[in-house]
Amino acid sequence: MEKEISKIVKDTDLKHIAIIMDGNRRWAKERNLPSMVGHKKGVEALKNTLRACDDFGVKYLTVYAFSTENWNRKQDEVDYLMELVAVTLTNELAEMHREGVQIRFIGDLTRFSDKLQKILANAVETTKNNTGVVLQIALNYGARDELTNAVKKIVALGVKAEDVTPEVISKHLYTADVPDPDILIRTGGEQRISNYLLWQIAYSEIIIKNEHWPEFGKNLLAESIQEFGKRQRRYGK
Repeated sequence: MEKEISKIVKDTDLKHIAIIMDGNRRWAKERNLPSMVGHKKGVEALKNTLRACDDFGVKYLTVYAFSTENWNRKQDEVDYLMELVAVTLTNELAEMHREGVQIRFIGDLTRFSDKLQKILANAVETTKNNTGVVLQIALNYGARDELTNAVKKIVALGVKAEDVTPEVISKHLYTADVPDPDILIRTGGEQRISNYLLWQIAYSEIIIKNEHWPEFGKNLLAESIQEFGKRQRRYGK
């Protein structure tokens, strides 16, 4: 399987996969488990998916971990998610560093505690020169917020209206130096974009998987890449 999928990646020039990791809580509910267990299993799914990207030759993986709207969840769940991010990065950083993963974060990180911000900054600094898979984790991220901030930056620089181009806007997004996603995968069966990478996914192929995120891994990623290989990308032509 691995050779077949790697060939599709190479032949289609697939560089970047973005994922909406949906369904942790529903996975747990279906098993009469606390939602926190679903989130913990979701971390395992991310580790498996990250390694699969490396095996298949996918250079960039961007995952939606915590949106600007997720602050509206129950406080105990928000607190648990923040702790899960902190503990996971602390415990897994050395291994990801050994495997060559380069960690980045997109979103407004200023709302997080000083302790968590330091953990995030340390992960970025530690892995910044790695040459393996680039893992972008969207935290306190919302695409409308990202676009609003980009416009503010452009205005602050005094760029004239006639000089504003798609390239100028792209340059001021969180993902400035990363190619746009070729595939957007959403798990959990829902068919929404949920305020995720609205600018960047203009021509992404969207693949919906009915399985919840804790069930995702190498096999389902391979299925998604196979589906991508059958698509014809016309870019409006």
